[in-house]
Amino acid sequence: MRSLSPPLMLFAAGLGTRMGQLTATRPKPLIPVAGKPLIDHALALAEAADINRIVANSHYLPEQIEAHLAPRGIAVSRETPRILETGGGLRQALPLLGDDPVLTLNTDAVWTGRNPLRQLIDAWDGARMDGLLLLLPVAKATGHTGTGDFVMEADGRLARAFGRSGPVYLGAQIVKTAGLAGIADEVFSLNLLWDRMISEGRLFGLVHDGGWCDVGRPEGIAMAENLLRSGS
Repeated sequence: MRSLSPPLMLFAAGLGTRMGQLTATRPKPLIPVAGKPLIDHALALAEAADINRIVANSHYLPEQIEAHLAPRGIAVSRETPRILETGGGLRQALPLLGDDPVLTLNTDAVWTGRNPLRQLIDAWDGARMDGLLLLLPVAKATGHTGTGDFVMEADGRLARAFGRSGPVYLGAQIVKTAGLAGIADEVFSLNLLWDRMISEGRLFGLVHDGGWCDVGRPEGIAMAENLLRSGS
């Protein structure tokens, strides 16, 4: 669906505690990987996908995130006094994002292969989908230390894995945001919204056409740089 041009929410508010001393004086999105900050890898994907409106959230050392993004004209939704998690953070940023549906992208990963944002846009079908998540099998999810998150039916519909074998969510999605208004909590995960979509048969998955690496721990930096060098 090339005519669709959704806004993009970059999740950049996390504390980055798993990175240890690397985040003692800077937020995780500004940690360099392959010569540039993690958030710049995400911005490069957005530029290549022709995304026109981008909003990032901030919480930990927010001034650094805001100073880094200001020259690009990217709006920042600062979460204070506490971090709002993915669902609360997205809801707070909606006045800046505007149009629905919305792309969201975590800023602590690197990608190879097809542009993940473009892949989501091209596969989106708002008539039957309220959410579309980008996934990979556990064995191909570099740096991921857990099990699978979902099971995917033949038509792409998702259900919770609950111990069954299934793919991993990669932190990239396109989602309708109307359901956020019905959640009473101020601080909440997008998992609450996804569970409602699952119950209605409207949450779908898509397997990423390429590689991905989580950079949530210090050892993930070398793995990510190896992935980028190999291009696979």
